[in-house]
Amino acid sequence: MSGVFELRQYTLRPGQRERLVELFEREFVEPQEALGMSLPGQFRDLDDPDRFVWLRSFVDMDARAAALAAFYDGPVWRAHREAANATMLDSDDVLLLKPVRDFALQDLPRPAPGERAPTGLVSATVCPVALAQAAVLARDFEKRLRPLLERHGAQVLASFVTEPARNTYPRLPVREGESVFVWFAAFADAAAHAAHQAACAAEPAVAAWLGQLEAPPETLRLAPTPRSLLRGLPSTTMATMAGEHA
Repeated sequence: MSGVFELRQYTLRPGQRERLVELFEREFVEPQEALGMSLPGQFRDLDDPDRFVWLRSFVDMDARAAALAAFYDGPVWRAHREAANATMLDSDDVLLLKPVRDFALQDLPRPAPGERAPTGLVSATVCPVALAQAAVLARDFEKRLRPLLERHGAQVLASFVTEPARNTYPRLPVREGESVFVWFAAFADAAAHAAHQAACAAEPAVAAWLGQLEAPPETLRLAPTPRSLLRGLPSTTMATMAGEHA
């Protein structure tokens, strides 16, 4: 059970994303999991060819500190850190989150190296919220907004609010002094996501919920990398969902 998540967005040197994806998925997945971390997903940002996005989770903040120290002081990172860091311009865009509704990962097998890459698209919607309103907005999302999003073709995978605890591993900076609500959703492809966005834009209830935010949301359109657990919906699933809502 994960109580703390990191949403990590890396700005890479031009043309280096595929090099990092290959290195990350070959060398860094299982060694982190062996130390008690979970890696729900790794993604290419579809709107920025030099952006790599990934998720990492921990049981709690103390477990996070211990696991990160073990990994970053350990032999795997020591052997590959120069190659990894050579691809990056910035790795400090990190949100600490706690789940409102966690990912259901129990039956998702990790693709082996060389398996066919996952299809589909995953969106992450990052909403700036007032800290005092975060819990209310999260409840309202579950009650009112999530059913609308799913009616218009999304599969909502999980939702989160900011983890307010102090960063227990300061060697890795995080974004501090911010309060956000984040949800992840799965789609078959970019066209399905665009159609979903257009349908939601016509819903007064969606506009009303978004109107309570501190600033407009940021939506990341993410393509799962080959070994990501999280992935988009297959086209057959989207067709089935469309039939159910017809």
